[in-house]
Amino acid sequence: MTNGQKSNVCEGCNRNVLTSLACPQCIKLDLKPSYFCSQACFRQNWPIHKLKHAIKPVDTDKIVTNREVINTNIGVDDNLLNQSINPKDPRTWIYCPHIRKFANYVGFTGDLRPYPLSPLRKVPNYIVKPDYADDIQGRPFSEIKKKKDVKIDIVTPEQINALRKCCLIGREALDLAATMIKPGVTTDSIDEAIHNFIISKGGYPSPLNYWNFPKSCCTSVNEVICHGIPDYRPLEEGDIVNVDITVYYEGVHGDLNETFPVGKIDESSINLLRTAYKCLDEAIKICKPGTLYRDIGRVINRITDKNNMSVVRTYCGHGIGTLFHCNPNVPHYKNNKAIGVMKAGHVFTIEPMINLGRCEDITWPDNWTAVTIDGKRSAQFEHTLLITDTGVEVLTKRLLSSPKLAFLNF
Repeated sequence: MTNGQKSNVCEGCNRNVLTSLACPQCIKLDLKPSYFCSQACFRQNWPIHKLKHAIKPVDTDKIVTNREVINTNIGVDDNLLNQSINPKDPRTWIYCPHIRKFANYVGFTGDLRPYPLSPLRKVPNYIVKPDYADDIQGRPFSEIKKKKDVKIDIVTPEQINALRKCCLIGREALDLAATMIKPGVTTDSIDEAIHNFIISKGGYPSPLNYWNFPKSCCTSVNEVICHGIPDYRPLEEGDIVNVDITVYYEGVHGDLNETFPVGKIDESSINLLRTAYKCLDEAIKICKPGTLYRDIGRVINRITDKNNMSVVRTYCGHGIGTLFHCNPNVPHYKNNKAIGVMKAGHVFTIEPMINLGRCEDITWPDNWTAVTIDGKRSAQFEHTLLITDTGVEVLTKRLLSSPKLAFLNF
């Protein structure tokens, strides 16, 4: 390593340091120098950083296929075009367009880094799909059409019956995921199991191709707030991981998620999971006809304030049913401007994202993965709810057979 004397930003942990170490290979290849705060940080980030030595920065909006990426921007021999991506060999990661999006990216706020993705999973033709499933841009045309409509739909008895069946599939899929979570398991393998399970039940995994989201569920690890993309990274002892599942079945969507410990987690993570779970639980208790949607945030914020945690403001709960996302908008923070009063027949999600540190977030270059701005951990729990004449029905409720939430017993 070559010593640098001026102040720079560490590429690994994004901290400003007065004395940095410059990567000698970057200098040798006449690339813009990359700096690290220590030898340990350099070694930890080497698998991703060394990709810079083989590629040049590209306009990722123009990326279509591996062949186009390689021929246009890397110039490797055509004989290598069929080389497969080996998740355990970072030398092959340059063949993954997802990884290419992170070339020269220095905005990581925590320790998590992107890993390669598996190929897009297929859905049989006999499965009934939402309107965005086969669109090249993943556009949900029915949602776009109703974007300016402020009305909150009242579901029909037939739709309620479909929602119950749809949400049961989602619950069973999430319970399946819960049984898989342990050190060494990849989030990609969890996504594969969820995908296959939902298909086996005759449903469609709603996230798949929604605005081009590449997987069938979201998996958000540690500092990831939401919309994490399942990849080949093995889960590690001490991680926390949120699994967010939505199912499309008989013309309706059902949405739920839970955050799980991976092996033994530290005390602050236990408190985070308990607090996030309590936020959802207490918010559900006030749901009934006549409740203002804006009051949900007040209940949640009161809990986080007592526990010195914060509520993410960028992402909210939402209406759901024939559309994946629709009215009402359900903020999880106090003093919000949410419009609407709960009425029998309203269906929506509550899904507060709770952070150990600051509430602000940033998005990775994949345009999906939202992470905490300070790199501290985030946790979330979600249910799909139906307002009834007398109160609320939790459509995605846990079953007697559901795996116990281990963190409640720690």
